[in-house]
Amino acid sequence: MQRRLIGNTKEEVSLLGFGCMRLPTLPNGEIDEAEAIAMIRYAVDHGVNYLDTAYGYHGGKSEGLVGKAIKDGYREKVNIATKLPVWLVKQPEDCSRLFNEQLERLGVETVDFYLLHALNRGSWQQALENEALEFLEQMQAEGRIRYVGFSFHDDLPVFREIVDAYPWDFCQIQFNYMDECHQAGLAGLKYAASKGLGVVIMEPLRGGRLVQNLPPEVEELFRNAPIQRTPAEWALRWVADHPEVSVILSGMNKRSDVEENLRVLSEAEPHSLSKEELNIVAQARDIYNQRIQIACTDCRYCMPCPQGVAIPRLFRLYNEASMYSTFAEDKPQFRQMVKDGRGPDQCVACGNCESACPQNLEIIELLQMVDRAFGS
Repeated sequence: MQRRLIGNTKEEVSLLGFGCMRLPTLPNGEIDEAEAIAMIRYAVDHGVNYLDTAYGYHGGKSEGLVGKAIKDGYREKVNIATKLPVWLVKQPEDCSRLFNEQLERLGVETVDFYLLHALNRGSWQQALENEALEFLEQMQAEGRIRYVGFSFHDDLPVFREIVDAYPWDFCQIQFNYMDECHQAGLAGLKYAASKGLGVVIMEPLRGGRLVQNLPPEVEELFRNAPIQRTPAEWALRWVADHPEVSVILSGMNKRSDVEENLRVLSEAEPHSLSKEELNIVAQARDIYNQRIQIACTDCRYCMPCPQGVAIPRLFRLYNEASMYSTFAEDKPQFRQMVKDGRGPDQCVACGNCESACPQNLEIIELLQMVDRAFGS
């Protein structure tokens, strides 16, 4: 397995990291412990030394499963990464309480890579107000945390602000060939690396959307490529091609996933894709983007809606379902928005949004289209 340095830490980590958010499950939804442990240990036996989990994964069961997987001598072979659920930190004391609970679940005395989980503008302020940075500094000084970082879901300016606010060792961002300009994106990847941070990548397959229900045009593009690769391999190699990437997390729930990812990321060196191969991935991106139905730029001039309708988010949900053919999978998100009073059913056709929209979108009619598509 290929290894890369994670920022200025000089720590060598496997390019493939085992993401423990999508472990194999039984029909009742519980983790299939025997299979999950066997898969994790198989990956470690073949060179993976980075296991990523979090407080809330699998309903709070993932950390305990990882704790079982690293018994029998496997703890010494791996780096454990887990995350502080910032949204549960209401007072400074919560940091220690949650962290101690995580140590107990994992059955360890030290966490190798510890992150503030899913930071955005709001949760970053919550972390600051509740002294999370002071907590990280204290735990690192005591040797209970080796390296500190954060995972991120917001826009690039917020990302830069967080990077510059603390001497982080690493960060974790969403990055794939469809998200080059989304959230932290390529600019954030390069910015973090320029500051000496290791960069861990999550969602390299965009939650499986880049390997399932492919548009016929993308299937044909890959089928006619001079080099035959699976959709997963195209996506993983594109991420690995960036030298700033330290670890690529993959949420593997089948042995075949582990085997394929081990093979691909053992071979995928930085700058190894040819111009022709990069062009194939760019063409796939263009095909997906051509499936966007609503030309919303998320400028938010239409907001706030007097009735509470989450207009840009509804349009984004509809566009993504159109791009990746995931209307059925995305329907629960839509139903939750309706339940929360943010759905298109709240629209009273006042027209305030349409008069404010710089794209001149017929928002009222489009909201009705979204409502029909998700079968409200």
